[in-house]
Amino acid sequence: MSAPLRIAIAGSSGRMGRMLIEAVEAADDCVLAGALDVAGSPALGTDATAWLGRESGVKVTADVRTALADAQVLIDFTRPEGTMAHLAVCRELGVRAVIGTTGFSDAQKAEIAEHGRHTGIVMAPNMSVGVNVVLKLLDMAARALNEGYDIEIIEAHHRHKIDAPSGTALKMGEVVAAALGRDLKECAVYGREGVTGERDPSTIGFATVRGGDIVGDHTVLFAGTGERIEITHKSSSRVTYAQGSLRAARFLADKPQGLFGMEDVLRLNA
Repeated sequence: MSAPLRIAIAGSSGRMGRMLIEAVEAADDCVLAGALDVAGSPALGTDATAWLGRESGVKVTADVRTALADAQVLIDFTRPEGTMAHLAVCRELGVRAVIGTTGFSDAQKAEIAEHGRHTGIVMAPNMSVGVNVVLKLLDMAARALNEGYDIEIIEAHHRHKIDAPSGTALKMGEVVAAALGRDLKECAVYGREGVTGERDPSTIGFATVRGGDIVGDHTVLFAGTGERIEITHKSSSRVTYAQGSLRAARFLADKPQGLFGMEDVLRLNA
């Protein structure tokens, strides 16, 4: 049996971080090798699994190099500025990275691609296996429904989410736009108010809902004359994101460099 994959978790005391730690602890082929959190976090210096009622021997730290010293892969669901700083150290140390952070600028995405020339990276706005299967279905649907259908993307998340539309909704829009031969930057409509006039059939609309503890709901609506097609994914738990992240980490085990997406991990392009 091969040695377990050594994984570090960024944002280790947050909701997603703890879900990732629990998934790593439950996996037979993975082991927690590092736990990273922001300076000032009350979790610093504590055992990363103390909240589970057991000791892992891994202390939560704000020092990136300390957290990555014994890791092969970092899983990062934090914020763009934090992720970018972590990636620079991953590149330096040869640590692979699974990035679930959203809200990157175009310049930051270009920098991530450059890091991918030096270490293996899987980046996806949503690590859920189901969501990535939906992205494949959306590509197929958009190609078939390329005339006579208006396209709207509706997403809902919890009240604490800081970016809108969600990275998943934007990815869905990018997939649909590409299938139609359009550029999402030119055809997206992010808000409607007042007298807007008739809908431009070449646009892709977005609607955002924030409230409560909604984990993540996404619907792409193809509205034609006489019929509507809705492709929907609803998350009831962050467990799906954690399990998808572990699949991505395993995928990177033999990838010393390269920038990949979940479509590569799941072989959806095969």
